[in-house]
Amino acid sequence: MKNVFAFLKKTYIRLKPNSIQSVITLSFTSVMLLAMLFVLISLYHLFSESAEKSAALSTQQIVDQVGLNLNSYIEGMMEISDIIRSSLKSDTYQKDDLTYILNVTKKIRNDIETVVVYSQRGNVVISNPRGVYNKNYEVTQQDWFITLMNNPVDYIFLSPHVQRIFEDSHPWVVSLCRATTYYENGKPNILFTVVDMNFRTIERLCNNVSLGKRGYVYIIDRSGNMVHHPQQQMIYAGLKTENTMEVLMREPGTYFEDFNGERRVMTIKNVSYSGWKLVGISYVDELVTNRKYFHNFIFYISLFSIFFEILASMLISYKISQPIKRLEKQMKKVENGDFNISVDKNFNAEEKGEDEVRQLSKAFNMMVAKIKTLMDQIITEQEEKRKSELKALQAQINPHFLYNTLDSIIWMNENQNYEGVTVMVSALAMLFRISLSKGNEVISVADELEHARSYLTIQKIRFKDKFDYYIEIEPELKTARTLKLILQPIIENAIYHGISPLNEKGIIIISVKSEGENILFQVSDNGYGIEPKILKELLNQESTSYHSGGVGLKNVNERIKLYYGEKYGIEIMSEVDVGTTVSIRIPR
Repeated sequence: MKNVFAFLKKTYIRLKPNSIQSVITLSFTSVMLLAMLFVLISLYHLFSESAEKSAALSTQQIVDQVGLNLNSYIEGMMEISDIIRSSLKSDTYQKDDLTYILNVTKKIRNDIETVVVYSQRGNVVISNPRGVYNKNYEVTQQDWFITLMNNPVDYIFLSPHVQRIFEDSHPWVVSLCRATTYYENGKPNILFTVVDMNFRTIERLCNNVSLGKRGYVYIIDRSGNMVHHPQQQMIYAGLKTENTMEVLMREPGTYFEDFNGERRVMTIKNVSYSGWKLVGISYVDELVTNRKYFHNFIFYISLFSIFFEILASMLISYKISQPIKRLEKQMKKVENGDFNISVDKNFNAEEKGEDEVRQLSKAFNMMVAKIKTLMDQIITEQEEKRKSELKALQAQINPHFLYNTLDSIIWMNENQNYEGVTVMVSALAMLFRISLSKGNEVISVADELEHARSYLTIQKIRFKDKFDYYIEIEPELKTARTLKLILQPIIENAIYHGISPLNEKGIIIISVKSEGENILFQVSDNGYGIEPKILKELLNQESTSYHSGGVGLKNVNERIKLYYGEKYGIEIMSEVDVGTTVSIRIPR
């Protein structure tokens, strides 16, 4: 052991911060450290994955139990409703018998707040308990009553709300409403049953849950509205949020998510009949209790490994550094562009050199710098070429449209159609405002659609109401970005070559929707269509458009491919005497 420390001391004295031996030592140490880290990280991930699966299973089991309790709660409401409904359907229906059933049911289920049976005129037939009815509560005006009256569906489940049937009591309840048709003297009648369950039972089931110190469960309805949350007031105040939209899209099960910078386990379970989703949230760091001990284990193993790796690196570097030093003296020739270097065979191995790595790095950096300069120059030239091509294509927009529009404005002015003049001038101003876009190549989807709308407004006046148009867009796509002026040339082709030859009124539909990671623009018309031969040429990009001159489809396609890449562009589907649909795909 003494010899080892003596060697380390001697080697440390010989090592200089900028020597080749130092670099080799650090290199070997780094390689071995990386290998060690790879092994340790793999073990850590295996442990973490196993621990997270265990935590997820624990969370799922707890949430499943809460779900069973909630299902029992809801199914109890259905059973009570079924009993009452069976009694109402009976041909020998007696009010006294129903009263007895309600009394027994109320005693058995102390979580039942109220059971009320209404006539189709909104009068209370029977209730349990009895009380002073709220005169301001018009049951016939309630949404559930109107729905069941018009269409006696199986049931309607109401989310938590304040009961207003009685004047002296306004508890929070969940309600099950059902319509029952029975026959009295051969005539059909409808009775409405409302079972109100106290909401405190749901709160108690959800709050008595242990998912770590910070874990909890909450409930949302089929619209994403919060039914129950342990921090309900903070939710209403906007101080806390939940990922409810993602919950609605997911199937029941257990998932891992990163929410607000924290790793969470999210378990989703459907609540029967109600359309609710029960969501359990737990935090991985709280559930994986053994992670701290594993961290300490990795730490001490790392320290032990680093010591021996450095020792091995010093031994290896000492053996291989001497030949490398011979190269250092020849590297100066590289600075002058002479790559015909050779190692001096008579080099004295005991000769001490300085700044070996510095010299090697300097020569290498000079070569890299020259290569980088050339590459940067090429990249700059290609970028300028791309911009020039894009601007050239953009500048091909046909000015004849402007001339024709101005002629139409003058004609309408001479005919004293001042309202039409105002509309066309406003649309033309909007059209060119968006066309300019302060020199920007990319604008919002909303602006692109507004540009299309302005163009359609002008053309609809020019063509004397020859067509109608409709624009559809998913709201979340309005703020998305797109290359400007991609719709107008396609709409122009649809009007001039699809709608114009028709004897009847045409229709143009523009839609914008999501398609995976892409945005899909579609322009559809019910016009004349495109001949198969011409369509084939268009798809092969052998024609500028399906009319002579103008920007056309090829211009739009080339601009999109130039800006976004070859996998994006346009597609055309057309059938003669049916219509044409042009689709544009760009990345979102």
